[in-house]
Amino acid sequence: MILKGKTALITGSTSGIGAACATALAAEGAAVMINGFGDADAIAAQCAALSALSGAKAMHHGADLTDTDQIAAMMETCVRELGAPDILMNNAGIQHVCPVDEFPIEKWRQMQAIMVDAPFMLMRACLPHMKAKGWGRIVSTASAHASVASPNKSSYIAAKHAVLGLTRGVAMEVATKGITVNCISPGYVWTPLVENQIPDTMKTRGMSYDEVINDVLLAAIPQKKFVMPEQIGAMLLFLCRDEASAITGANLAVDGGWTTH
Repeated sequence: MILKGKTALITGSTSGIGAACATALAAEGAAVMINGFGDADAIAAQCAALSALSGAKAMHHGADLTDTDQIAAMMETCVRELGAPDILMNNAGIQHVCPVDEFPIEKWRQMQAIMVDAPFMLMRACLPHMKAKGWGRIVSTASAHASVASPNKSSYIAAKHAVLGLTRGVAMEVATKGITVNCISPGYVWTPLVENQIPDTMKTRGMSYDEVINDVLLAAIPQKKFVMPEQIGAMLLFLCRDEASAITGANLAVDGGWTTH
């Protein structure tokens, strides 16, 4: 188990991409702190399942990532209960689709807080521990929208560009410290969030289920298929390996070819 003795903190990890990433790291021996919202019984079952993979402890913290005090409390709990994070994955994100001249200001602020401010706060808190150990892995979930644009998604696009810029800047700061800092940029990943958008799109556009899949969601994807959450988990696990120590400041596209043209 390549991560035995390591601790990982993963935001937005009670479902979807984050849950798959937590599974990938726990299976290799990492103690894992997951974060996010959801049914308490389901989250308890998830923690139990993660712990069962290798025997390393897994726990949940429900910090609201728009609240700096709650972020600090989550870090303190992680250090106290699991150990200082060796691996940080900034994965939490939300979406709101709206023309910019109609975009609610509070929704803009919420999105930037979760997808830009929280990664900054967590990197800032984790780096002293990683520097002391001489080893660390920081990975943020960016998006194909860190490279391309779509209409009515200005806030999301701005946030993903920002987290990519933050990643590159921090990577340069710690390049000699044994710490790598990277982004994974997925295309459309088959998660409950994406699946739940399909009925609304069918209704608003008058399309069939297959038309929404092929003519909307996968229209720009050369492979014509969704990325699976486990594929993002596999990429994260690779970045945690010693063999990936020369990869830093990178934006790694896992998008079926979306951003290659």
